[in-house]
Amino acid sequence: MRYLIGIDVGTSATKTVLFDEEGRVTASASQEYPLYQPHNGWAEQRPEDWRDAVLSTLKQVVADAGVPADEIKGIGISGQMHGLVMLDEMGEVIRPSIIWCDQRTGREVEDMLQILPRERWIEITANPPLTGWTAAKILWVRKHEPECYERCRHILLPKDYIRYILTGDFATEVSDASGMQLLDVPGRCWSQEVLEKLDIDPALLGRVYESCEVTGTILPEIAAKTGLSQATKVVGGAGDNAAAAVGTGVVKDGTAFTTIGTSGVVFAHSDRVTIDPKGRVHTCCCAVPGAFHVMGVTQAAGLSLKWFKDNFCEDYVEQARGLGVDVYDLINRDIAAVPAGSDRLIYLPYLMGERTPHLDPDSRGVFFGLSAIHTKAHLLRAVMEGVSYSLRDCNEILKEMGIRVDEMMACGGGGKSPVWRQMLADLYRCAVGTVEQTEGPALGVAILAGVGCGLYESVPAACERLVTKAESTGPSENAERYEAYHRLYDELYLALKDSYRKLADL
Repeated sequence: MRYLIGIDVGTSATKTVLFDEEGRVTASASQEYPLYQPHNGWAEQRPEDWRDAVLSTLKQVVADAGVPADEIKGIGISGQMHGLVMLDEMGEVIRPSIIWCDQRTGREVEDMLQILPRERWIEITANPPLTGWTAAKILWVRKHEPECYERCRHILLPKDYIRYILTGDFATEVSDASGMQLLDVPGRCWSQEVLEKLDIDPALLGRVYESCEVTGTILPEIAAKTGLSQATKVVGGAGDNAAAAVGTGVVKDGTAFTTIGTSGVVFAHSDRVTIDPKGRVHTCCCAVPGAFHVMGVTQAAGLSLKWFKDNFCEDYVEQARGLGVDVYDLINRDIAAVPAGSDRLIYLPYLMGERTPHLDPDSRGVFFGLSAIHTKAHLLRAVMEGVSYSLRDCNEILKEMGIRVDEMMACGGGGKSPVWRQMLADLYRCAVGTVEQTEGPALGVAILAGVGCGLYESVPAACERLVTKAESTGPSENAERYEAYHRLYDELYLALKDSYRKLADL
């Protein structure tokens, strides 16, 4: 039997999974690490925490599986996108990584729009300048921490830092690089025009590969630490959403998924470049060679529910601990008894600003309509509904662009909730399905590794073989009620837009 490993370097934890060649989980391990917010709107993590988590979980799954090292043929790496990792000439981390949800770079985005017009940015990178993306972070460090920038010899994304740790190679691949604002997305290569305009030395950037291409093999010292073979191949891998697409079988036209993790994403595959001229959704290269994807992003999806749980639900946490169950199972039980619309309570999920459709780093979270009748369960349901309204906005833009799907797949932690899937089905007005396989990005990059190692003919062929549908949820009688709530939800942002800017200036 031959085996593959998928590593998913997420925002809250790294998960490493060993699969056999039929896609069955043989061993799995995860390790959490902190997120640091030194100022309002900032978000950082220590790349060394990711490194330690990856090496620890790799060692654990190899030991737990007990399979010969030479039967583990390939490794794929997925990771949170857009994070800035800066290394010095010795390959050491210079400063904490400024990660995807950080919103400090508003002025740098304005600078980028002075350097090139918005339309030209969209033509080259398929997206307007964005606060959360890597290019603006590079400019911020150069402006505010010039000594760090002067020391920098390598710029990597989170998962590509892990590649360097495992193989010693400085490389990336097209799906993750698409979110740096430095890639010529239609051409699938670094944009010389952008690099020249931003005065960024291309030598700082790694070589760009397709997601299923082999980029290197395991270093001897890493093999000794983890029990892997030095012959094990490491492929390009993919950004977390592109990896999740492969892991849920969204690899051909007409297929799409919604994921509710820390952020929320509506993601559709496209065999051709499809760009929103208004820049409300993101077009990127996808993990299928030569193909693309379009996605809308809600910054604080699962993060909104986790924030509320962590700060206001100690009773749920204690009860779950006593019963030995997942705290979110108890939350889902109680909100199921609250009517759709949460008795006229609406939540705006802008804890970390917003990307789709507003591109507004100054927007912040709101509960609208609070009254004395509302309970904790009402607020929890309103949080889930607010995230669903935002994801509906993402899907509406995809429809405007001519992208149609008959069934939306659901994945991520929130996708496991039957209540949340029902909300999405009601708001999308289409079926929301799941797949039997639950490892998402980890399975996706393991499949990419299998293609790179020759175990599978192609990415679509591997998905056809390994990914199977589970259940499907259709719209309910609540769909009409949600239409009215969604319209009011959209009006609230417009009413508050100027107030958000005033709040940011206080």
